[in-house]
Amino acid sequence: MLTIAQQIRGGTFAHDPVRRGYHAVYRPHERNHCPGCGRSHWIVGRALAECGFCATALPLADGGMTGVGLFRRNWRAPDEALAA
Repeated sequence: MLTIAQQIRGGTFAHDPVRRGYHAVYRPHERNHCPGCGRSHWIVGRALAECGFCATALPLADGGMTGVGLFRRNWRAPDEALAA
């Protein structure tokens, strides 16, 4: 059964997991086994996690939505910005 969005476009999505196949990603707070060697020691960076034994790199499942500098705020009061 197709969803409403799939019916509008007249087919399946390009990102449909059935068509895409297996997509290995590193999931934080879960047990992750390396697809290359089967071990579970990881070096986690900002965008990738690398196996500590065979150096297989996997993208992070969350897409790197945390970190310093992700959101910027203007801490000045609105009146200060207009005063010249």
